[in-house]
Amino acid sequence: MFMGESSHNLDPKGRLTIPAKFRNQLGETFVIAKWMEHSLRAMPLDVWNKLEEQLNNLPIGKKDARAFKRFVMAGSMQAEFDKQGRVIIAPNLKEHAELAKEVVVTGVGDSFEIWSAENWQAYTEETAENFDEIAEGLVDFDF
Repeated sequence: MFMGESSHNLDPKGRLTIPAKFRNQLGETFVIAKWMEHSLRAMPLDVWNKLEEQLNNLPIGKKDARAFKRFVMAGSMQAEFDKQGRVIIAPNLKEHAELAKEVVVTGVGDSFEIWSAENWQAYTEETAENFDEIAEGLVDFDF
């Protein structure tokens, strides 16, 4: 399981060091995809395969379904680590996530997300302000 958050720097060549605790769970090849809230989602191939299956089962007759599938599929890349445990983030993914130098890597269970530090801070502040309402609105969460 991927959990926790850590801060890192993107180097001038677009390389990002992934925390060792996450690298060990990813395998040699994994997928990084454009994701929601201007973030990236990195996942092991088995998680990607499940997501890909769900995307392929979306109703192609619905415009929003086609748009979502295109956005995720076209905005995805297979990735591998270099010898220092870094991964190169493609320019289109860096642009989508507004990545500059400071980056936050956040575990979200079966995968992890990559955020610009600025976007992560804004997101967590907004979420903290509304956390009770968010929890109240969840239909199938009773803990």
